[in-house]
Order: sequence, then C-alpha cells, then structure tokens
Amino acid sequence: MAAISSFSPSLSIPSEKSSFSISPSILSSSPQFLSKFLHFPPTSVSPFPLKISCNASSTVSAQPTPLTAKTELKDFLHISDFDKETILRILDRAIEVKALIKSGDRTFQPFKGKTMAMIFAKPSMRTRVSFETGFTLLGGHAIYLGPDDIQMGKREETRDVARVLCRYNDIIMARVFAHQDILDLAKHATVPVINGLTDYNHPCQIMADALTMIEHIGQLEGTKVVYVGDGNNIVHSWLLLASVIPFHFVCACPKGFEPDEKTVEKARKAGISKIEITNDPKEAVRGADVVYSDVWASMGQKEEAAYRRQVFKGFQVDKSLMDIAGSKAFFMHCLPAERGVEVTDEVVEASNSIVFQQAENRLHAQNSIMLHVLGK
Repeated sequence: MAAISSFSPSLSIPSEKSSFSISPSILSSSPQFLSKFLHFPPTSVSPFPLKISCNASSTVSAQPTPLTAKTELKDFLHISDFDKETILRILDRAIEVKALIKSGDRTFQPFKGKTMAMIFAKPSMRTRVSFETGFTLLGGHAIYLGPDDIQMGKREETRDVARVLCRYNDIIMARVFAHQDILDLAKHATVPVINGLTDYNHPCQIMADALTMIEHIGQLEGTKVVYVGDGNNIVHSWLLLASVIPFHFVCACPKGFEPDEKTVEKARKAGISKIEITNDPKEAVRGADVVYSDVWASMGQKEEAAYRRQVFKGFQVDKSLMDIAGSKAFFMHCLPAERGVEVTDEVVEASNSIVFQQAENRLHAQNSIMLHVLGK
C-alpha cells in the first residue's frame, strides 16, 4: 500500500459489522497511531507523491508515468542497421570484455540489477546458454521463455507480449521463426530488442564469426569468405555485413537455393564488398580465407531433408574441397552440424577447423552487443 500525503476530513476504516472514524487531530499529531492500521513506518507517513482519498467510498487514483518510445536506434535486428565504425567498435569491445572474463575477473558488473527476457519460439542450446551465461557473468538475470511459455502470435499477439515484457525487463532477446515477429517486438517494446535468430537472418552469429576471424586471421576487411550450401539466414547475415564492411563474399549453392535476391542486391548496391553467387563450390573456394557451411535443412525444413540431400550432392565440405581452398583456409560452421552430410567428420576435427571457437564467441560477441544497446 502506498503512503498517504493528503486526507479528507476523516478516515473511515470499515469492518464486517461497523466502521469508525479517526479525527484529523489524531492524524496530524500521531503518525504512530496511523501506522498501526496502515503498516507504515512512523517516520514515513508521506514519502510518495501519490494522492489517496480516504473517504469510506473512495477509490485509489494514481497518475503513472507513461512508457515512452525509444528515441534512438538501440535494437540489434540487422547488422546493416549500423555503420562500419559502430560494428568494429562492438567487435573491439567484445575482445576487451572477453579478455576480462577469461582472466577470472568478476568485478565488471554492468548489468547488475537488470533483467533480460529471452523468448524462444525456436529452441537452441548455443543461443540460450551463451545469452544467459553472458548476461549472468556481467551481473544480470536472464529469464527463459520457451516455445510453450508464451506461444507468441497464437495465445497472445506479439505487440501485447512486447508491451508487457518491457514493463518487467530491461532488454528482450528473441529467437523466432517469422522475421516480422522480431520487427513487431522492436516496434512495440520500449526497451532494446536483440534478434537471436529469425528465418531471415542471424546477426549475432555473424558477429561471433567476425570476431573469430579477427582472432585467427588478424582482420575481417579484405578477406575472402566462401559459404557452401543453402542460401539461408546465415548467408543473408553475411551479405548484410558485406554491405557495411569490405570483404569478398561468395555463396556457392545449388540452383534454386540461392539467397534472397533483394538482400543480394542490397549488398551489391552498397558498393562496399565483392559479392558472388555461384553454383560451383570447387571454383568458389579457391583462395578462400574461410570456408563456411551450415545444415542443408534448417529447423522447419526437416521434411525436406531427404530431398535436399539429393539436390545438394557435390556441396559437401570434405578434405578434397578444403585442399582446393588452400592451406591458409579455415573451416567454420555455425553448428549444430550434421557430420557426414554437409561436412565430413574429418573436416570438423581438423586443425584448421575453428567451429568451437566460433561457438564460444557467441557469448563474447553478444555480451558486447548487449553492452552497446544498453548504453554501457
């Protein structure tokens, strides 16, 4: 119950059978007496600016401060929403905070007292553990909301979920199917929203990949990244990064499985990077700094798995393809991998495979993203 700052001439306290009134003189002279009934500390009769009318038939009225819309871009939905300087600054911060965490220092607690709602329409080991662990390591508390907890868009509209969660939490992360869902969350939430994955793109993964390349190659700019497989959300994220930072990106995929044409055109029109879409993986990987692969059938496409295995024959990353790429080429995969399908076990376990370093860097890249959107 809120404290009292103004009163009508008498305060009536009803019981089941009767009521009685307290005179104004008692109210003004004995806050201790009042606290017996209203359970306020004697020294804090009116610490809040909330006015309550105390007539027996009155109702409590308050004037809440309305939540205001975000005044600047503080969501992380697409890499191309940011300029080169900002992306590189986020990556630099990731390196710094990673070193701090690896040293065992736990004094850096920028998220202390903050909570994050994590919406998972799509389940994931890496996304959940990396976000929850990272937010916790930096002092915050993350709340997992699984596919059956919300049923966003079915049991409750996305815009309503956004408006509720932003009143409880300081930040929202969502891993969803439809890209429109993440856009709607960001539109209606007044706290930062981070895209943990949609069917269209996966910006946090590509930020982790970029961080991994900087650590192992020394730079991102000027490198050649060759993706072999389905033109999916990972490819779209690489294309959006290529519209901001200059490097050579090649997608080698079967005919009919090319990435979204508008996204390819956006990357090309930016005039920042060299963009190639090809159906020849052997020619594509020559001179690559990174050969990248992903599952051929993503979540929600498993009924197509058998068909896709037939279509994607010749697009498996094996030792012979890595040999064509050359000795300097690293192998990357966003995981989970279907060993023996899109990539052989030998390639995953080779010394030039950095897939598990990628997985670890999800935590560090995302920590930096969260620091950025929260203004820390």
